[in-house]
Amino acid sequence: MLAILFVACNGTTSDTAVDVCATADPPMSCLEPTQTAEYYADVSSRYFDTMDYTVDAEPMPYGELVARWEWPPWLKLTGFTAEGIEDSDALLTLFPSIVVDRDCRGFDVQPFGRCRVTFYYDAHDGRGCPIYEEFVFNDAGQVTWIEAWSDQPDLLPMDADSDPWAQGTGVTRLSGRIPGLGNPEGRIDLDSQAMADAEAADADVADFAYRARDFGATWLEELGNAPDDMWDVGCGWEATE
Repeated sequence: MLAILFVACNGTTSDTAVDVCATADPPMSCLEPTQTAEYYADVSSRYFDTMDYTVDAEPMPYGELVARWEWPPWLKLTGFTAEGIEDSDALLTLFPSIVVDRDCRGFDVQPFGRCRVTFYYDAHDGRGCPIYEEFVFNDAGQVTWIEAWSDQPDLLPMDADSDPWAQGTGVTRLSGRIPGLGNPEGRIDLDSQAMADAEAADADVADFAYRARDFGATWLEELGNAPDDMWDVGCGWEATE
């Protein structure tokens, strides 16, 4: 039986190797920057303007099928499609917040934009909620994937002390496992064979695809099942009180 090895687009291994960047649904790592690092940092920071009532937010350059995945204790898929995320941004105005301590940077490998920020909600008695967030871009400079973690040592995808910007190996981000983010449009296809194969091999990809196929219902279900201590755990308040 012929073994097939999937390799990065700049790698060559053997006659049986398949270049994943030549497939119809390549991973995000196949894209190289088409914009400056300053552009990626600026757009990433502008994203938080949509959640900061002290700032007049400019329209965001979202890809048509942009997805926002927020790792627990947050609610996993919290936005899908440009229209869906824009609608959720409007909903967030019901929960006034500011986003400060922004440190957003551009990188030459995906995710091209990465930020560390702190949210302050009016309803949370002046307590801050630190977040680490990443942004995947397509060739047109549009955001196609947003991924967020609580900036707490046991909830981050990396060791923040030794690798504060998740540039090392072993970072547990979902974006690198989603087929299609590496085509020029950064457009995923939930019905592709590559997605089906990824779902079969990876429970997190399967969870994303399940939610994306029925975003509204699955998001409401996740919201209804949210634990009472979600904010305490996610924002690290238990450790400081």
